[in-house]
Amino acid sequence: MFENLTQRLSDTMNKLRGKARMTEENVREALREVRVSLLEADVALPVVQTLIERAKVRGIGTEVMKSLTPGQSFVKVIRDELMLMMGSTTSELNLKVAPPAVFLLAGLQGSGKTTSAGKLAKYLKERLKKRVLLVSADVYRPAAIEQLRTLAAQVGADFQPSSADQKPLDIVAAALTRARQELFDVLIVDTAGRLAIDEVMMAEVKALHQFLKPAETLFVVDAMTGQDAANTAKAFAETLTLTGVILTKTDGDARGGAALSVRHITGRPIKFVGSGEKTDALEPFHPDRVAARILGMGDVMSLVEQVSRNVDQDKAQKLAEKVMGGKGFDFNDFKDQLQQMQNMGGLANILDKLPMNLGGKLPMAEIKARMDDKLVKRMIAIISSMTKKERRFPDLLNGSRRARIAKGSGVQPVEVNNLVKQFEQMQRMMKKMSGGGIKGMLKGLNRRMPPGGGMPMR
Repeated sequence: MFENLTQRLSDTMNKLRGKARMTEENVREALREVRVSLLEADVALPVVQTLIERAKVRGIGTEVMKSLTPGQSFVKVIRDELMLMMGSTTSELNLKVAPPAVFLLAGLQGSGKTTSAGKLAKYLKERLKKRVLLVSADVYRPAAIEQLRTLAAQVGADFQPSSADQKPLDIVAAALTRARQELFDVLIVDTAGRLAIDEVMMAEVKALHQFLKPAETLFVVDAMTGQDAANTAKAFAETLTLTGVILTKTDGDARGGAALSVRHITGRPIKFVGSGEKTDALEPFHPDRVAARILGMGDVMSLVEQVSRNVDQDKAQKLAEKVMGGKGFDFNDFKDQLQQMQNMGGLANILDKLPMNLGGKLPMAEIKARMDDKLVKRMIAIISSMTKKERRFPDLLNGSRRARIAKGSGVQPVEVNNLVKQFEQMQRMMKKMSGGGIKGMLKGLNRRMPPGGGMPMR
């Protein structure tokens, strides 16, 4: 998400960062660029107008003009305004109610409600240690009921059976009774959707809402619908007392217009963003970190948190002890690091959170274009074609051995040579980062970051 917008805004902001003096013309020109960038990202026009007007007042005021570093100060103004547009602070789930806390998910058909219900159950269970009961009130799509049953089993949550011949109110009443009797912490209710907003759907979800009196009413919306996402959310907010929004399919949205518009138009915070089909692909929405990412500063804080959850702590500790003990970093260790990278959602997910200027001479956008998850799979295949001895002693890889490995893994010899070069770079990096692998590298990088997770403004 935000790839196109990030590239445009980063180019504009980089021109300003080094300026020792800002003029009204500089500010107006920069704001014109920001305006065009936001509109191209499919941000709603009223949202763009509000941000530009606020930024203009601050940009031409003493806050920037009389600053010792006016270029940096203007970048900070844009970052602050982006944060304000998206809600300023992270909005937590409301769990301060008598259990079970009922979470009602509403939205159009195809928006990702059922998948989000499963992901949310896993988030609550694993990160907040809550007992969760899932139920589907979508009697119009029996497949949705079976999908939720399957997801519940995958994430280790309990499931309340329901069927297409039942009434939605009867389904949720039975689920609520069970949740109270069996002392569940949270009851997640997946509701029916339509291809478009209609009176029948709204009346049904409104009746469920009045009966359940949920602690959270979360509107689930597909980020790829851009401005329409914000407008649909507004229509739901006028019928239901929404408490927040879950943006789905953000991995397929290169523009980011929905994320930047929803809060301003509905007055409701984005609480989570989802990407992909994996059950762990749901993250809390942090406006400050997202604003930093949009301006090309990266989001290393979120990446460090993700590593802490997904990386095998024992393996990381053993690797650190091994490298610090002088035993060296070998291909077995390298393969482990690549597999952990896959467990974290793949290479694209990691690169998306790194600062754009971290790639040195190459822009981060170009690095992303050159590297993908297929490359990581090929690298693992190459290492798997080595003998145990070759993995332990990388110096053994002469020309004939490399040719054999290339043939065994179905790649060209040049790819084996490239892998060896990348391995040697990783080897040197490990020594600098105390051998902690991915976790050690990111901790080292994060120590050099200012609060908020972005790169220092230069």
